[in-house]
Amino acid sequence: MKNKLPVESGTHVNHTPRLLHPGLWGLVNNAGIAVPVAPNEWLTKDDFVRVLDVNLIGLIEVTLSFLPLVKRARGRVINVASIMGRLAFFGGGYCPSKYGVEAFSDSLRREMLPFGVKVCVIEPGYFSTAVTNPQLIIENFTRLWKRLPEETKASYGESYLKAFIHATRDLPKSCNSDLSVVTGCMKHALTARHPRTRYSAGWDAKLIFLPLSYLPTWFADFVLTWSYPAPAQKV
Repeated sequence: MKNKLPVESGTHVNHTPRLLHPGLWGLVNNAGIAVPVAPNEWLTKDDFVRVLDVNLIGLIEVTLSFLPLVKRARGRVINVASIMGRLAFFGGGYCPSKYGVEAFSDSLRREMLPFGVKVCVIEPGYFSTAVTNPQLIIENFTRLWKRLPEETKASYGESYLKAFIHATRDLPKSCNSDLSVVTGCMKHALTARHPRTRYSAGWDAKLIFLPLSYLPTWFADFVLTWSYPAPAQKV
């Protein structure tokens, strides 16, 4: 017996059946890169553009390409941002790109409401992925340091670079290796009858970074910078 497909009312059995709402039910935008990452003064415009092109412009391009199919299915768009789309921990294009993902998702969600399309944002904390790979980050720091003007190097000092490298080696201790926490959020966003607008993935996102984003800015600045290394020419 042939599989029966849902057909539009009035379709004759001898005709080829048509799906009621052909289209794409779910689109998950998860691609992202972090390097080049460093203090903003160490970077160039091209360094920012490289990250923004993948994390934000690429996400927008993919979404706009598939949006007609998602509208047809009255489906879901799930964009993976980051808790760093709420708090900018470090310089470079990563945090601005995630803030952009948040803004794009908010505007798209409001525009898609009349069409029955739901737009969700996932905001993971620290997880063990290529983005938090210590070796890649340290190689990135070293490469960027070598190209800096001597005046900039002198203002930060070699000890600043060494402290950054030391902290990066300890980064895996703060990262969750259980990626099912994030994929579980994706699954719920795709399959739940009433998906959440935002998902905080990871205990650090839920208990530290999300609450911190709602506190006064001066307090967030204090918490996020207390472990920063001191530059050689600080005032």
